[in-house]
Amino acid sequence: MLKNYVKIAWRNLMKNKIFSFINILGLTIGITVCMMIFLYIMNEYSVDNFHKQGSRIYRVMRGFESNGPIKSVSYLSGPYAPALMNDFKGEILKAVRVQPTNALVAFDNKSFNEKNVFLADSDFFNLFSFPLVLGNPEEALKYPGSIVLTETTARKYFGNADNAMGKVVQIDKELQLKVTGIAKDLPPNSHLAFDLVIPISNYVNRDYFKVWINHGLYTYLLLAPNVTQSQVESRFPQFMDKYMGAAMKNLGYHFTLSLTPLSKIYFEDAISDGTKHGSKAVVYIFLSIAILILLIACINFINLSTIRGVERSKEVGLRKVMGALRNNLVWQFIGESIFMTIISCVLALGLLFLLMPLYNQLLGYTLLISWNTLPLYAYLITIIVVVGFLAGSYPAFLLSGFSPIQALKGRLTLGRGGSIFRQTLVVVQFSISVLLIIGTTIIMSQMHYLKNKQLGYNAEQTLVVPIDNNDIFENRNLFKSALEKENSVLSVSMMSGEPGGFFDGQMFNVEGHEGKWKSRTEYSDFQFVQTLGLRIIAGRDFSPQLVTDSTDAVLINRTAAAMLGWTPATAVGKWIQNTVRDSARRIIVGVIEDFNFLSLREDMDALVVSPNMDRRVTLIRLKPGHMQSSLEMIKRNYNKAAPVYPFEYDFLDKKFNELYKNDIRQQTIMGIFSGLAIFIACLGLFGLASFTAARRMKEIGIRKLLGSSVNNIVILLTKDLLKPVLLGTIVAMAAGNFIMRQWLQGFAYRITVQWW
Repeated sequence: MLKNYVKIAWRNLMKNKIFSFINILGLTIGITVCMMIFLYIMNEYSVDNFHKQGSRIYRVMRGFESNGPIKSVSYLSGPYAPALMNDFKGEILKAVRVQPTNALVAFDNKSFNEKNVFLADSDFFNLFSFPLVLGNPEEALKYPGSIVLTETTARKYFGNADNAMGKVVQIDKELQLKVTGIAKDLPPNSHLAFDLVIPISNYVNRDYFKVWINHGLYTYLLLAPNVTQSQVESRFPQFMDKYMGAAMKNLGYHFTLSLTPLSKIYFEDAISDGTKHGSKAVVYIFLSIAILILLIACINFINLSTIRGVERSKEVGLRKVMGALRNNLVWQFIGESIFMTIISCVLALGLLFLLMPLYNQLLGYTLLISWNTLPLYAYLITIIVVVGFLAGSYPAFLLSGFSPIQALKGRLTLGRGGSIFRQTLVVVQFSISVLLIIGTTIIMSQMHYLKNKQLGYNAEQTLVVPIDNNDIFENRNLFKSALEKENSVLSVSMMSGEPGGFFDGQMFNVEGHEGKWKSRTEYSDFQFVQTLGLRIIAGRDFSPQLVTDSTDAVLINRTAAAMLGWTPATAVGKWIQNTVRDSARRIIVGVIEDFNFLSLREDMDALVVSPNMDRRVTLIRLKPGHMQSSLEMIKRNYNKAAPVYPFEYDFLDKKFNELYKNDIRQQTIMGIFSGLAIFIACLGLFGLASFTAARRMKEIGIRKLLGSSVNNIVILLTKDLLKPVLLGTIVAMAAGNFIMRQWLQGFAYRITVQWW
């Protein structure tokens, strides 16, 4: 019986090649997209699940009040970990600090400025399941004079991992470290990423490391098996009061501590911390797209299978006359649907294999795929069963319900109810397709708006050179002076953070205000306003002729003045004092016009600009033209100031656009999926149009004999198809307007969605 059903299914497939091709092509594309998104989602939810002790590992989060709700960051200072181990004995088994940094690695007249360097406690490889291919996890970081490299780093330095063991490298021209371990290259589904790990014990005795308020590292805890997260968190207020109570009172801060399970770090909604993070909202969007595209493909199958029912009516009638039960016919047609779905799945696997390199490129990272994993084939079986039944059930019950007498006489019609059902499916198809197009269009418009928005400062022709090593920091004034003498340089400024970069939030005492006030801070030299091309709207800029400006003056932006209840003019002359950085009050000497120093996802915030020694980047504004020669000139001057460090730079406008690279990737992927959805829907529409034309061939002949023009006949045939398409478009416009307005709420600066 089964063999007979397969033969019939194959014959019907070959008999109606065009319809079969449309069905299989639509299902193949739909299943391929679903598999792509399934692999993406599977990868997203696999992050950090390979750690053996993962269920008991937590990261300590620090909460702080920021002119409103409490926000959380993952940075703590060095003293927290030993204090937690001391106060939570028996509850916390390990407290491991991890500090991301960069370092100059030198050996044998070679040097590398490595960006992914971790300073970590000796238990790092005992806490996390990052396997060592060479070396002992218990001993690898036990001694200060050790270092662990990844396999890729070992090959880069010494040719292969075996050659690296026991070799000595120099870190930042001061530490001599011996390679005691080679770690297996990290999988992409880890929120932590490193190339080298150095014992943090080399730095714990330095003065800055002992200061509780100097936040700059992560702290991971391993809880005892019988200890719960809430049990530890309930004692955090007492812990903070013990160690930070006096400091919080004096500085005006209020800090809290909480724990985030390792499994939730990747998706946590926290301030950017330099580790890898994902978005559940994006996962849900992609999942919705997969379901919608598969639904479009299933609707195609239902429509085309149903209209083909007329052609198979005699087959159904003959089978019923020969004694076939309706139940047998239902299973036959569902079986044919499943058979076609199996073919589509096989083709989808081949298509997926070919497209994976391009898909990885679009995502920006390589998905972990094992073609022999159970979840992948369980998913395929589920697709076959669900799609086979979903797409085949309606045609099966409809076709098996034909009257045998009417079927054999060839007087079978699908009826008005069937026509309405098919048109409803077309409405759903095109509602989904147009909804995806609307979503893609609005995302593209928003990204174009962000890229072209006037940010309030000059980003063009401006280089960002990091001050990320001791040499360039110590010789920063020499570097700056040399650049200012060059004809191609308009202005140079050194500061703590460039627009789109890091701006710390600190507390201030303010004239005429009780309590502490929080603002973003920027520490710069006197050329800050000039280099960025900012506008002073009240008062004056910092002046090199006034030596006292270094210690006594600040600038604020318009928003800061408004938050404090001042106009720009009345703000000038008021005093303000940073509770962390300044021992004395400073005078507001000028107010600058607001400029977008933060991501455009965030509202404009208060900013206080102070002359200070905190230098992290150099901004170099160049004259237009001769860019290559200007870069060579800057490189020469950099090499004089920091001869052993490689010259690295970025353009300010490009760096700001990097903030939206994930949104742009999502826009590209969604655009491709939307195009595929429209293509699948049009395949179905083509099939329906072909069937309609074939069914009305005699009518067309009679109309032409009676004088109808080709245009009239084309309009006659298409108007019935255009009605559901137009209705679907109207439905999609209403739904798309609502959904995309919600998406745009994630941006402080956004386009206005027009009705059209």
